[in-house]
Amino acid sequence: MMRFLYPQLLWLLALLPVLAFFRGKKGSAPALVFSTTTLIAFLAEGRKARPGRLLVVLRLLVLALLILAFARPQQGNTTTETLASGIDILLAVDVSGSMEALDFTLQGKPANRLDVVKSVIRQFVEQRPNDRIGLLAFSGRPYMVSPLTLDHDWLLQRLGSLSIGMVEDGTAIGSAIGVGVNRLQDPKAKSRILILLTDGMNNAGAVPPLVAAEAAATLGIKVYTIGAGTKGEAPMPVVDPFGRKRLMRAKVDIDDETLGKVATMTGAQYFRATDTQSLEKVYSEINSMETTTRTIKKFEHYQELFPWIVGAALIFLGFELLGSRRRLP
Repeated sequence: MMRFLYPQLLWLLALLPVLAFFRGKKGSAPALVFSTTTLIAFLAEGRKARPGRLLVVLRLLVLALLILAFARPQQGNTTTETLASGIDILLAVDVSGSMEALDFTLQGKPANRLDVVKSVIRQFVEQRPNDRIGLLAFSGRPYMVSPLTLDHDWLLQRLGSLSIGMVEDGTAIGSAIGVGVNRLQDPKAKSRILILLTDGMNNAGAVPPLVAAEAAATLGIKVYTIGAGTKGEAPMPVVDPFGRKRLMRAKVDIDDETLGKVATMTGAQYFRATDTQSLEKVYSEINSMETTTRTIKKFEHYQELFPWIVGAALIFLGFELLGSRRRLP
């Protein structure tokens, strides 16, 4: 990083073109007529060489370097050290077929649940730069998309790859909690959190949700649960026998009772999100409840460059003096 301690002095550089202009306005030396060349030869032996344009350039260069030196240029090295908060967060997202329901909006237009969830999670991740965050997708079985990491750019790339149908269909909530608990067993973490979002009921997997929640509670892992989707019925895109896509009303089935028990057993909370705004509010509330302390250490060191510039100015000044006093051979 480069900086000038007195940058206002750099305005003096604007005077150099003015000096060059007035220097160029000087007229040429008058011509003299001699009756014999003997006198000219005698004068030429001791006459100094005309400085010429090169010497003018050297003088202006010396002035420019001195102005730069007085402005005190400095080369700086800045080191910033950010310490992780010690909070581990695993985001579990339902990618089953029902997440294709169009009961949410994104930028004022109808959007399926998964696209909106991905948008809201992106904002959540960006607000927690010092936490290790992982991503788990699940439907008929859980699938680890990204391990816990501080590389949030990589995490967001993996988040963008989430799609409906990437895992066989179903809703294995208990299995997702079980895998999440296994991924959150680092004893060095100050706090371990699983945020599970689903729009259905547990109908797949070998682990019951409450059994998985009991294991999480034993290990001190909080499981925040979110039920996403409108109550009653939601518009669902389907393809008819002629290959045409149309919307039909599909019943929304969310096991609020079980999701609430899972959260309560682990010391967390259950949230219901029926539209984009309420979903954003849910993640915002979780973000505020699980606060993190940001620790930053900043080190700065600046090296003075003006001695080098003054040295260069003296060298060019020496060339200018030498050239102005040089005699013709």
